Amino acid sequence: RTGGATQAGEELIDLSDPSSIEETTRATPNEGPGERIGRYQLEKRIGEGGCGVVYLAEQLEPVRRKVALKVIRLGMDTERVIERFEMERQSLALMDHPNIARVLDGGATDSGRPYFVMEWVRGARITDYCDVQQLSLRKRIDLFIEVCKGIQHAHQKGVIHRDIKPSNILIDESGGHGPKIIDFGIAKAISGNADSGTEHSSQDQFVGTPAYMSPEQADRRERDIDTRSDVYSLGMLLYELMAGRTPFDSAELASVGLMEMRRILLEREPPVPSALFAGMSPEDQQGIAVHRKCEPAKLPVVLKGDLDSVVMKAIEKDRARRYETVNGLVMDLQRYLAHEPVIARQAKRTYVFRKFVRRNRLAVIAGVGIVLSLLIGLGTAYTYYLREREALDEQLRLRQFADAAHANELMRIDEARGWEGFAHVSVLLSEGKTEEADEQLRATPITSIRLSPQSSVVLRSLGNWNALRGRWPQATDCFKMMMKTDDLNRGQNLTNSLDLVAISSVLIEGGKPQDYRAFQSWATDRYAASSSSLDVSRLLHAILL
Repeated sequence: RTGGATQAGEELIDLSDPSSIEETTRATPNEGPGERIGRYQLEKRIGEGGCGVVYLAEQLEPVRRKVALKVIRLGMDTERVIERFEMERQSLALMDHPNIARVLDGGATDSGRPYFVMEWVRGARITDYCDVQQLSLRKRIDLFIEVCKGIQHAHQKGVIHRDIKPSNILIDESGGHGPKIIDFGIAKAISGNADSGTEHSSQDQFVGTPAYMSPEQADRRERDIDTRSDVYSLGMLLYELMAGRTPFDSAELASVGLMEMRRILLEREPPVPSALFAGMSPEDQQGIAVHRKCEPAKLPVVLKGDLDSVVMKAIEKDRARRYETVNGLVMDLQRYLAHEPVIARQAKRTYVFRKFVRRNRLAVIAGVGIVLSLLIGLGTAYTYYLREREALDEQLRLRQFADAAHANELMRIDEARGWEGFAHVSVLLSEGKTEEADEQLRATPITSIRLSPQSSVVLRSLGNWNALRGRWPQATDCFKMMMKTDDLNRGQNLTNSLDLVAISSVLIEGGKPQDYRAFQSWATDRYAASSSSLDVSRLLHAILL
């Protein structure tokens, strides 16, 4: 394979066992370029994994072809590593999938070190291939789904990879053969190895690639590693394919101590991909966005939501909250591609809130205290506000009552003044001062005076006085007003006097036939039902003039 040597932080093997470091410096057999192992001629070293060195070799018989040959790394041929290597060869032989590199052969060197032969993949790491080809997010997801299908096949065969990372997933440079998963060097059989009776990764070992390693792999107390560990590593790979980086920097993990590395992997919560990208420098954002054929401002918008949720569900610290199988992860990605709701976003907020509370217990308690204080303060302020509002409403009611009383008082004063002027007119007329009386009426018209049942006496007198002197318009106004007072006082009938005849005479003499006809209708409606023959007689005299 091509893909370069292991990067900083990509491998961390047996850090707690100093003897493993010493073993790398001891004299070892001379397998290397130019040497021959069985029917394979070694040409050059093209890479190394956790426990093996990979060579490009040429198979000499029965057919000539290029292959990748992996042997135990020089200086690492301890019983534990040999046992793990032998399991790798057996595991790969179980699998037959287009996305998993095929095992062609296996055996042992002259020095007794196991080796196996795989098909040689002329390709680059999946992340490098995607960047060089500038694949969009959708095409990256399609490629990632193919990888998932290969891992799911391995799980169905009872094999966990446990070291999924970009350098272990190669893609043919032409892209025509899809991704190939290689290096099951630290794979663990789900069903166990019945023959060995030993645990292949003891608690003194730290086997894997920290940046992609699941928390349970990093936890030395956890011995039950299952397929959800690969789900986590696939989630980290998807994270890098989407955002351009993993949430935990490889260089940082390689530089800190083993205990701090375990603490980071077990406790530190990774940011969502969109937030990680948003926190990068503009130069880094531009480079990553270009490789995905996307604008820097648009990429976090695309990631935010479904993709963030899918990735974060795959890399949950608690494996019970991850996708149960790789196929579950694939199905959610297919829902995203089909614009369907993804399972990862259901009931997410409550869980995030609970985790936030557990992580920031003191801050949450302080925040709750502040909120309660604010609520109590707001409640007290609102109570005072209601009391003040009631006081203002009562004040407004009293003011309106006072204004109404004052307005009524002014009206009564105006009425009194009107009746005072009206009475003065009566006095002036009785004294024969007609011109002064008319002047007073112009200043205080009869129509401006508020009528009452007692007004008829004054109006009758004033009307008769004007009629006797031939002042028909003035007499007409007085009798019209008197008719209105009669409507106010049903207990007194105008038929008891000669008022009806006087009114009809004045209206006729005043030369206003329409007023007389209106009087006829009013008088008929008002008095036609009377049982008194005298009343009826007077009514007839009045309306038949």
